[in-house]
Amino acid sequence: MSGRPLVWDNHGCMPLRAGDGDFLPQLERYRASGIDVVGLNVGFGLQSLEEHVRVLAWFRRWLTDHADRYVLVGTIAEARAAAAAGKLAVFFDIEGTGPLDAGDLGLVQLFYDLGVRWMLMAYNRQTAVGSGCYDETDGGLTAFGRQVLAEMERVGMLVCCSHTGERSALEVIEAARAPVIVSHSNAKAVFDHTRNVSDRVIKAVAASGGVVGVNGVGAFLGDNDASTQTLVAHVDHMVQLVGPDHVGLGLDYVFDMTELVDYLQKMRQTFPHDATYAADIQFVEPERFPGIAAALVAKGYGDADLAKILGGNWTRVAERVWK
Repeated sequence: MSGRPLVWDNHGCMPLRAGDGDFLPQLERYRASGIDVVGLNVGFGLQSLEEHVRVLAWFRRWLTDHADRYVLVGTIAEARAAAAAGKLAVFFDIEGTGPLDAGDLGLVQLFYDLGVRWMLMAYNRQTAVGSGCYDETDGGLTAFGRQVLAEMERVGMLVCCSHTGERSALEVIEAARAPVIVSHSNAKAVFDHTRNVSDRVIKAVAASGGVVGVNGVGAFLGDNDASTQTLVAHVDHMVQLVGPDHVGLGLDYVFDMTELVDYLQKMRQTFPHDATYAADIQFVEPERFPGIAAALVAKGYGDADLAKILGGNWTRVAERVWK
């Protein structure tokens, strides 16, 4: 089954509270905005293996209980079937390899079986796999990291280098045999922020056959500038650099700002001590997808390239890597 191109937001952040159903109904915001597929984060940074598994169990149960509108998918065929039925296709992601730091590679397969379809190599700081983008020294991809990379490729999980140090990211891409993604990072050449990625990384991702997803976080788009025009400027820079086949969207929208502020306090060692991470941080909402499309059309993007950026590129790499 082919049908129309899928519209895809590669990264969204629901509250990570097992058993709390207050926010999960807001998944409807994606569906109402014309989005067909969304990746939901189930854990990040220093959170424990138990915390990751509990959130996975809760999200899976909630989606099963609301199968009239939402479908947990593991393949592109399932995502297309969900879209054809008017349902939102959902998969999971993990930000960082922290849960694997004990050295158990078998967890990669477990996470994949539970619905995780991409995982970061590091979340801001050093893991057993590699360095984060905020580490003062980037030691590169570790020996264990090479084992994790190979295992992710074996099971069919996309390898992601958002939040990862530049040397570590480049060594991941060099060692990889499948496309590597940068799920939700912006262009450092457009706005010079530590969380953003250089043109060198963008070119390396494209050369691997992968995709860079522009996020909608104002602190990384500009000076807390979450305007549609600024987001499109990052998209356009990447397209001019590597072409329309390697750029997508991963808005990184946070649904519960109170939880975000709490995490910033609890995990201060994970985040830099500056004004970037503040309570008034601005985000591009899922409802902005049609406006982003309109802004790209206004810049001269045609239907074919628009379809790639809004979801076709994520579809392509997932179809190649997911098993």
